[in-house]
This record gives sequence, structure tokens and C-alpha cells, in this order.
Amino acid sequence: MPEVIFPGPEGRLEGRYHPQKDRDAPIAIVLHPHPQFGGTMNNRVVYNLHYAFYEMGFTVLRFNFRGVGRSQGEYDQGVGELSDAASALDYLQSMNNNAKHCWVAGFSFGAWIGMQLLMRRPEITGFVSVAPLANMYDFSFLAPCPSSGLIINGSADRVAPPADTVGLVNKLHDQKGITITHEVVEGAGHFFEDPHMDTLIGSVKGYVGRRLTENTR
Repeated sequence: MPEVIFPGPEGRLEGRYHPQKDRDAPIAIVLHPHPQFGGTMNNRVVYNLHYAFYEMGFTVLRFNFRGVGRSQGEYDQGVGELSDAASALDYLQSMNNNAKHCWVAGFSFGAWIGMQLLMRRPEITGFVSVAPLANMYDFSFLAPCPSSGLIINGSADRVAPPADTVGLVNKLHDQKGITITHEVVEGAGHFFEDPHMDTLIGSVKGYVGRRLTENTR
């Protein structure tokens, strides 16, 4: 998988880019957890999401937010990280301008950034939010949420309590024209330690696979 360096708002961003041979392949970006708590693009959940999308036929990019690894800049409370994600999507689209589907997947802090990116980029057709931090971040910007997606969390998550995730899902369920699918991995903590990783990835693959055959938003 090629290492890539691409321009971000505050300098270079470091990523891993995994293209398909098919020029019309769907594209996906995967966003990592909180930079100040050890989050990087090589986080196990992010790494496994990346390969799940690749195995489903997506051209995939994951990258380090500013100030992480070899990415330039410094942590910016989520504001700059959202700009980084937009730059990553620009880069991915510039290499794959025939892609019919565009997905964003994020874990923890990355799920919050991914949902904000969704609001800015109407071309995003689906999303996967793993363990969104509904207890720490305000998701009220999702009004209305522009596309259908999957929210998945662990029943034993102590970082992002399941009750807060349910509250977020219930708010989104009230919106017309989109479908929010909510799945809970029984017994899983925030980081989906084994044996829960396989369950998480199986659920994501099942959901995305169904969506690709439906061709709906």
C-alpha cells in the first residue's frame, strides 16, 4: 500500500492510499481517533475499517491529522482536523474522478469529524460512524443529516456511553428521507478488543454491501 504525502491546509499530510484497478471504483476515507490521546491512522479500528472497504472494492485513503506522525501542523480542536479531512477527500477525488460512490468512515473523534464532513460535502453517499463521542461533542449540526449511514458502538463502551449514542440515533431517526442504521456489538468496549473486532468489521461489511446494491442515499 503506497504511502502518500498530500497538501493540507497547514502543510503536508501523511496517508496510506490503496487504489483499485477499476477506475470507476467507489472511494472512501477513514478518519482516526483523537490525536491527543494516541489516535493515529494505524489505530486497529481504523486499519481494519480501511481493509474492509478495500476488500469490498473501494479505493481507500486513511491519513494522519495535523501534528500526528509526519503530518505537519498542530492539533486544532477539531476545526483544523475537519479542514484536513476535506483536503484528504479533495486529494482522493482528484485521483478518482469517475467514482460513483463516496463514503466516509470514522472512529471515535474521527466519527465526529466524519459527520461534519458529511454536512459540507453533498457528494458523500454513505457513512460509518464507529463509537461516536455523543457524550463529549455536539452533533446538533446534523440538521438535517444529508445521507443514510451506520452508527455502531459497543455495549460496554466506557468512553462513549451507549445511552448517549442511543440519544444521538433517536434524534437522527426523526429526520425524513434518510435511514440511520444502529448496531450494538454486545460486550465490546470503545476499542473493540478481540473477539469484538471481527463482529464490528462483519457488521460494517454487511451494511455497506447492502447499501451498494440498493443505490440509495
